[in-house]
Amino acid sequence: MASSNFSPAAPQVFNGEGYHIWVVKMKTYLQAFDLWEVVNSDVEPEPLRTNPTVAQIRQHADERTKRHKAMSCIQNSVPDVIFIGIMACESPKQAWDKLKEEFQGTERTRKQQLLNFRREFENLKMKEEETVKQYSDRIMAVVNSIRLLGEQFNEARVVEKVISTLPERYEEKISSLEDSRDLTSIPLTELINALYAQEQRRASRLEEHQEGAFQAKTNTAYKGKKTWKNRPKPDAARSNDQPCRHCKRPGHPKEKCWFNPDAVCQHCKKKGHVERVCKSKAKSR
Repeated sequence: MASSNFSPAAPQVFNGEGYHIWVVKMKTYLQAFDLWEVVNSDVEPEPLRTNPTVAQIRQHADERTKRHKAMSCIQNSVPDVIFIGIMACESPKQAWDKLKEEFQGTERTRKQQLLNFRREFENLKMKEEETVKQYSDRIMAVVNSIRLLGEQFNEARVVEKVISTLPERYEEKISSLEDSRDLTSIPLTELINALYAQEQRRASRLEEHQEGAFQAKTNTAYKGKKTWKNRPKPDAARSNDQPCRHCKRPGHPKEKCWFNPDAVCQHCKKKGHVERVCKSKAKSR
C-alpha cells in the first residue's frame, strides 16, 4: 500500500502531445497510490461471502473505491476536449486503452515508428562542428524515443555507437581508454566525460596557440618601428627647436634671422640686418 505521508505531484495534463512521456508519468503516479493494477488488469472485486466480517466488508469497499479513484486520476489528467472521448468508458482500463488506441496508434503504427527510429539511430554520425556532449544528446533523444515505444535498448549499444562514429581526432583518446578500460562495459556518462575533458584541453591549447601567434605577429609588426616621440629629428629640425641667438625666438637658424646687430646690409649699408631681408631693397624693386 502507498504510504499515507507520500503525496506525489500530479502528472501534467495530457493535451494530445507527448503521449509516450505522459504514459510513463501517469503509470508511476497510479503505482504510487496502489492503483495501477486496477487499470492494468480491470478485474472486478469478488462479491462478498455470506456473513462477511467487518474487515472483509472494508476490504471489498476499498477494492471498489480503487476503481473510482483510478478513473478519477485518468479523467482529471486530460482536458475536456479529450475527456469527451473517454466519458462513456465504465472502467479505468477502458479509458486507458481508449487513450492508447487514439494517441499511440495501432500495433502496426508502433512498429513503423520503431523502424523509423532504428534507421535514424543507425544513420547518426557526429558533425565536425559538434561537441561530444551535443552528439550524445542527439543520440539519446533517438534512443529515448525508442524506449518510450516499449523496446529495450541497452547502454552498451549506445556506447558502441558513440565510439564507432567519432571523428578521427578522438582516436588517441579512445585508444588510451581501451588500454585502461573494457569499453564494452564502460558507462556512457564516463565515456562522454572523458572525451569532453579532451575537448576542453584541446580547446585550451588552441586558444593559447592563437594568442601566442597573435602576440608574435604584433611584436614583429612593431619591431624596429620607432614612435614619433622617440624618432630622431633631422639636424634642421633640431636647430629650429633652439632659440635664435639674435632675436631669441625659435623656428629658424641664426643665419636666416632678419635681425642681426653685427651684420652690415650690402644694399643700404646699415647695420642690424642682412641684404636678404633689407626693406629698402624691397621698396626699390
